Amino acid sequence: MAWHLACHYDAAMSLSTVPSSLAQPGARAPFGEHLRHWRQHRRLSQQGLALDAEISTRHLSYVETGRAQPSREMVLRLAERLSVPLRERNALLVAAGFAPMYQARPLDHPDLAAARQAVDLVLKSHEPNPALAVDRHWNLVAANAIVPLLLSGVAPWLLQPPVNVLRLSLHPEGLGPRLANADQWRAHLLHRLQQQIAATADSVLQVLHDEIAAYPCHDEATHGASPASPIAVPFELNTELGKLSFISTITIFGTPVDVTLQELAVESFFPANAETQLVLQRLKQPA
Repeated sequence: MAWHLACHYDAAMSLSTVPSSLAQPGARAPFGEHLRHWRQHRRLSQQGLALDAEISTRHLSYVETGRAQPSREMVLRLAERLSVPLRERNALLVAAGFAPMYQARPLDHPDLAAARQAVDLVLKSHEPNPALAVDRHWNLVAANAIVPLLLSGVAPWLLQPPVNVLRLSLHPEGLGPRLANADQWRAHLLHRLQQQIAATADSVLQVLHDEIAAYPCHDEATHGASPASPIAVPFELNTELGKLSFISTITIFGTPVDVTLQELAVESFFPANAETQLVLQRLKQPA
């Protein structure tokens, strides 16, 4: 697994500009329409993409308009140059008339046993500090034994699967009221979501972003502010044992060829001060 810091993209293109045939679930738009969407989403001209893919601009234009059919190799080359996620690369292949290339197996599938063991090892080894794994929509996949100890007072409905970690951490019936820096953390998470939307053009993430953005703000001065450095923003939580302060890192698989693994992320929280470290040691002790 490789340590990953989120790449910075320009502001995400509004999803209202996504062609209607691509926005509909199960849509089978022509390959050229898919390709044009991703090229424009990456803010590339036809000439720029053609140069990156080492093909002529005319041929790329013909592919986009449907006057030429791309080979399977060409589809994969264009997807690579456009940094298209594996799930969407499958959609590009299908649109071009080819079979999907990348499987999307659940993490408990026998073929992913080594990956699941790696995730469990990272989570367990991080105790007594909290750590959790999430999928592409921030739904909880796994967590270590410390995470549930920090969730007292959360509304039961927020803990019903699938548990959305962002909703849980910011909702007024979740951890939101207990966050010591609620507006700063909220702005940080919205910023991260914007980066993901820019990278993936995922409409589900856009809906989640809009939901979180509508949650009440505590300090209008920080409403909508973007943090200067995402890794420097602390997660500060008020508990019965005092205020806990964390910084976090994100771990991803470095060379995934499975959709599930590419979309999986492990977030590990580290004490930002000695007081938090002492409290975590107390939490870990058996009752």
